[in-house]
Amino acid sequence: MSIIVQKYGGSSVADVSRLGQVAQMVARTREAGHQVVVVVSAMGDTTDELIKLAHQVTDDPPRRELDMLLSAGERIAMALLSMAIGRLGHEAISFTGSQSGILTNDRHTNARILDVRPYRVQDELERDRVVIIAGYQGVSYRREITTLGRGGTDTTAVAMAAALGAERCEIYSDVDGVYSADPRVVADARHLPEVSYEEMQELSLAGAKVLNAQAVEFARRAGIVIYARATVDGRKETRVVVGGRPGPGVAGVTGARDLVRMHLSGDPGTYAELAEALREWDVTPSRISQGNGCAVVVLSRELCPDLDGLVARFEKRFGERLEVDRDVGMASVVGSGVGRNPRNLTRAMATLASADVDVLGLDTSQLRLSFFCRRGKLDQAVRALHHEFVEIAPQDE
Repeated sequence: MSIIVQKYGGSSVADVSRLGQVAQMVARTREAGHQVVVVVSAMGDTTDELIKLAHQVTDDPPRRELDMLLSAGERIAMALLSMAIGRLGHEAISFTGSQSGILTNDRHTNARILDVRPYRVQDELERDRVVIIAGYQGVSYRREITTLGRGGTDTTAVAMAAALGAERCEIYSDVDGVYSADPRVVADARHLPEVSYEEMQELSLAGAKVLNAQAVEFARRAGIVIYARATVDGRKETRVVVGGRPGPGVAGVTGARDLVRMHLSGDPGTYAELAEALREWDVTPSRISQGNGCAVVVLSRELCPDLDGLVARFEKRFGERLEVDRDVGMASVVGSGVGRNPRNLTRAMATLASADVDVLGLDTSQLRLSFFCRRGKLDQAVRALHHEFVEIAPQDE
């Protein structure tokens, strides 16, 4: 009997009514003859509300205690969903991340999965039960509760699918797959039936919210096909697979808006000094670069839940040497080979200039061209780049 892993995001389990709808979807999958493992996020905005609650107590909540607090959200959702499935006549059992064998490093609020030992999950599947797992969390080698950062429920689902040798991993959210841009920003965004692991990972790192980048990395290594679907209407989907879209061209244009850009001036040792601070505070930057005796680091609230407190630490440590820019967005063009040809960079710069978007800096790779701009101009930049590289013509070879 094949195993299917399904993940349901916070909007899919936002209230008891939606939990009931998810329970029915799980029951139908079970009745189709599959063993089912379900990974759930916290209900609705529970995680954000818990973070706000922590900040009512202290301006700088300890990361360990944040993990203890935030991991409660998924535990509520998993237990309620298990009860809902039981009402439909299917035996179900819920597990926390640690109970299901999710082992992580010791980085609180942004841990990485090191290993998955799903022995209890396998035992319960053999007993013909549906297994519900709390996403976004695990346990470190020191037996500490850890959380995986924003989008970590995706990572839990894909890592579990790989460990169980699942037939596929289905990611359900409030959108029906991956588009060439956020449809709320670009009216003519195109649905992508397929996308490659590499392109999807770059889109995720550049701000696309559909799938978590670490989850895509797990899927690529394990050869797990990801199906991204809408919970309410699953008629359309995006498959994340080897190869992805046929031929070259831009997969999509995406924007990241919740960024802080810090510029640290000094001597040639400045980069090492900044890297040491990042290591000491266990911070994962979105971007870091150096040149001309200075270092630049970009931090994202997605990777740093307590971003404001972290920036305050940097300001206290480095004083006047540190310039902090909180009004930053990043627009990115992502596609196979888009960064290899300098003509694509020239086209993009000209497009942004015509759209009255000032470029504050750029960052490139073979699969991506990223441009920093003022946050208020971000949507404008995304629309202009999408029109140029997706609607009018593909990238230059």
